[in-house]
Amino acid sequence: MTVVAAPTLHVTKGHGTQNDFVLLDDREARIDLSATLVRELADRRAGVGGDGVIRVVASELLPEGVAALAEDPSARWFMDYRNGDGSVAEMCGNGVRVFAAYLERLGLWDAADGELALGTRAGVRRVRRVQVPAGIGDDVWYAVDMGRWHLPGGADAVRAGADAEVAVAGLEVARAGLSVDVGNPHVVLALGDEDELTAADLTRAPEVTPVPPHGTNVELVVPLGEDEAVDGSLVGRLRMRVHERGVGETRSCGTGACAAALAVRTWAGVGAPDVWLVDVPGGTVRVSVLPDGHVELAGPAVLVAAADVDLAALTAGR
Repeated sequence: MTVVAAPTLHVTKGHGTQNDFVLLDDREARIDLSATLVRELADRRAGVGGDGVIRVVASELLPEGVAALAEDPSARWFMDYRNGDGSVAEMCGNGVRVFAAYLERLGLWDAADGELALGTRAGVRRVRRVQVPAGIGDDVWYAVDMGRWHLPGGADAVRAGADAEVAVAGLEVARAGLSVDVGNPHVVLALGDEDELTAADLTRAPEVTPVPPHGTNVELVVPLGEDEAVDGSLVGRLRMRVHERGVGETRSCGTGACAAALAVRTWAGVGAPDVWLVDVPGGTVRVSVLPDGHVELAGPAVLVAAADVDLAALTAGR
């Protein structure tokens, strides 16, 4: 790989329910996207600022992208996602939608042509434009098939409602948590009310026992009940805060919203809704449990700015 030699790096800033990203068009894989460069770009004071960095690369130019092409030859573009601390991540649910919007901006995908298949380290993800739910807002919404989900704790965790213990700063006692895997790891714990949700201090990472071998995202949720949709089906609702692995608290987390909805649905038992609206500090997303064992995430994606970053100035503070 050739290190980018240009004195400037063109970037785009985007967000999905205020989970924000620095986006790079590197379809020919010419940028040496080091952990240091990621941290500098994501820095909110000395850089562009973001929860993570997303790079567009032709799938054929990365080993992980070649694996995606073997899964689906139409997955031409690979979403190379990095957490704000520079670490490599499997994928990001909000990021997938922003990535799709970015591909549209670059002219690499036309939503009118149908579904987009894109490569991630968690496998191929498929994206389509969808109608915004009534009363939610007027941003452009995308729906992402997030793939298969599972509960690592299996039937024992379902019966017990938990397979972990989580200590959160600001809460007096540790709480039981349920592990959910949606292509990346999560632990979800329920709180009694919104006062507890507000009291939680997520400036420090929650302590999860047993310690996850590769770290985990932690979601704190307050179930808000169920409503009847126009078609007569039930729609659940919950409020959530999240501490993301390698990032800290973020305004939203797409995979975290999926994990939270799946956990609350598991706790609710037989007859629980398959569709959930998840309120996060940055807005609202919709999670749908699909009959094929997959889960779908729908929500907005907004591109807010483009800039040329002076690499010499960016690295001067090292």
